[in-house]
Amino acid sequence: MSDELSKLPPQVQERLMRLQQLQQTLQTILQQKQQVDMEATEIDQTLAELQKTADDAIIYKTAGSLLVKAEKTKVITDLTERKDLLSTRQTVLARQEERIRSQLKDLQTQLQADLSPTSQSPTTS
Repeated sequence: MSDELSKLPPQVQERLMRLQQLQQTLQTILQQKQQVDMEATEIDQTLAELQKTADDAIIYKTAGSLLVKAEKTKVITDLTERKDLLSTRQTVLARQEERIRSQLKDLQTQLQADLSPTSQSPTTS
């Protein structure tokens, strides 16, 4: 396939490379979105469980590989702040995904035009 790629005009080769880069970037963004979504869901579940506990209940939170005693209100505050941060991150990732998908669509359209049999006229740059 490398031989076939080298027969293409340099502009088309660059577009194909850019397409691969965008696809990899999109994959990375989707993985990050999934991780953020999972963490946000976990926080929601934790907050729901904390609401069920008594205010004077003994709460432990993780600190690395340790469990440490913590105040319920402090844990709720920390989790709520983390959830807000994750919400912002979700928004940013959604915008990035939208932008990358748009770029991919435009690039695919350009490549289809470049590679279609009717556009065999040489392009000069």
